[in-house]
Amino acid sequence: MVKLSQNDLVILLVAISIMLIFSRIASELGKRVGMPMVMGELIVGVALGPTIFGTITPHAYTTLFPFTENAHFSLALDAILSLSVILLLFITGLELRFSLFLRHGKTALSTGLGSMALPFGSAFILAWFFPHWFFEVKDGPTHLLFSLFLGTAMSISALPVIARILLDMKLLKTEIGAVIIASAVFNDVVGWISFSFILSLVNKNTGGGSVLQNLVFIAVFAIFMLVVGRFVLNRSLPWIQTKLSWPGGVLAFSLSLCLLCAAFTEFIHIHAILGAFIAGLAIGDSVYFREEAREIMHQFVTNFFAPLFFVSIGLKVNFIEHFDPLVVMIVLLLAFGGKVIGAGIGARLGGMSSRRSLAVGFGLNARGAMEMILGSLAYDAGLINQAVFVALIIMALVTSITSAPLMRFFLDEKN
Repeated sequence: MVKLSQNDLVILLVAISIMLIFSRIASELGKRVGMPMVMGELIVGVALGPTIFGTITPHAYTTLFPFTENAHFSLALDAILSLSVILLLFITGLELRFSLFLRHGKTALSTGLGSMALPFGSAFILAWFFPHWFFEVKDGPTHLLFSLFLGTAMSISALPVIARILLDMKLLKTEIGAVIIASAVFNDVVGWISFSFILSLVNKNTGGGSVLQNLVFIAVFAIFMLVVGRFVLNRSLPWIQTKLSWPGGVLAFSLSLCLLCAAFTEFIHIHAILGAFIAGLAIGDSVYFREEAREIMHQFVTNFFAPLFFVSIGLKVNFIEHFDPLVVMIVLLLAFGGKVIGAGIGARLGGMSSRRSLAVGFGLNARGAMEMILGSLAYDAGLINQAVFVALIIMALVTSITSAPLMRFFLDEKN
């Protein structure tokens, strides 16, 4: 039986400890200047990775993070990071309320569609006709998949970041805040299902099913969980939360359901993230799921698994060596132009004023952690190269930092 040696286990535990300690220190320092927690975690990853630590002391870097030299270490850390991203998508689903989208009618629908259609279409067309700008080969094996991915990447938003921005600006319970949140829910649900489908097409080359089969599997699973599964959860959650020990009972049940759904979707050659995301959506949308349970789950994942995942992003590539100004500029223009104009047009058609429509567009433009997860999974799957990966991470940070100031500018009547 293959297992970690004593030395492998020591290195793995030390590496995880360093990742957690330094990410917590960076996050706490960043909090004092208003920097998002995920930015501190990413900075630690860049510092510990090949960009800085690996350049200054290559031997120490390969000793602490022996990715290429130690297959057992890489396999163990990869398993932990896979579990991390599964749980991150689970709590993302927990945070979403699809009923919010349905509640805000015409404006939410037009904004949600506009904020996805234009960024997806513009990014897809650019990637399809000018793949060399992204160092892709036209008519190559990944040409279509890369074009689909870039469109999806430009369409998605980051609901947790958006909700925090609206809360800080005291807009969360206003009409404009409700429209932004409802549209972000629509973006994330459609975006993550689309991305799971794209990953399933990658799996097609390694034994996955046909395109039609994958589409059917995704549709059947999503409908079953959000209709039948939600019905069963609404009947069982009250009993679980009152009859079993609190909060252990509901936490064990929720995490078990998350992992079972993730295992099922992975088994049918659809990425495990879809199962986790849909499970979170089904549980989180239940009227019987307590806010205390949601908060405990959120704290559990964001304070252990999330730092490991976001630090690992910085460990993947050399951000200085693979920084390409042209690719970064194109990705930023696609992100700002597509999302802001698309969402702005949708909000305007929904009855909002021009300035408020632009504010909605900039509000939905925050990509944050969701874009980083998307980029990391695409990079690991071989969908994107290192230059595009770096550009997506930079875009996620820039859009998150600029969202609040630009919203404030367009909502200020004096400007």
